[in-house]
Amino acid sequence: MIKTQSSILIDRPLEHVFRYVSVEFFENYPKWSPEVIELEKITSGPVRAGTRARQVRVDSGRQTESTFQVVEYQPPRRIWFESTSSPHYRALYDFEAINKTTRVRFTFELKLELFMRPFEHAIAHSVKAGSESVVCNLKQLLESGKRFQSTTTPVL
Repeated sequence: MIKTQSSILIDRPLEHVFRYVSVEFFENYPKWSPEVIELEKITSGPVRAGTRARQVRVDSGRQTESTFQVVEYQPPRRIWFESTSSPHYRALYDFEAINKTTRVRFTFELKLELFMRPFEHAIAHSVKAGSESVVCNLKQLLESGKRFQSTTTPVL
């Protein structure tokens, strides 16, 4: 199992950051994770525990397809995704209000399959770099001149 965690402070209120990452996940995920080349919501309704999706990604030149679901949804504190297909992974986003800013803590866990184990060190390095990229991209997008572009009210 490879596990990495990255965190960053974003100069935006908690409810705005949570909405961008969770409520508007399907609109925004490819923006902060440009490795995603296809994203399809499988279930209907708003994002919540049980929401399922399919994604196609290109990481380090390797294309993978996976399905995942929301395991835990606790507005405005946490959203947790877990794969329902191979490769098996978990992605947790935790949000904490600090004055008028938000700390985002991103945790990613990848269960290595047998054929991946000889490459564990390289995979771990790539996963850590990807984790850092996720939080940096979120910060840049949310703090950019475009600011937060939600047309709906914040969720608490």
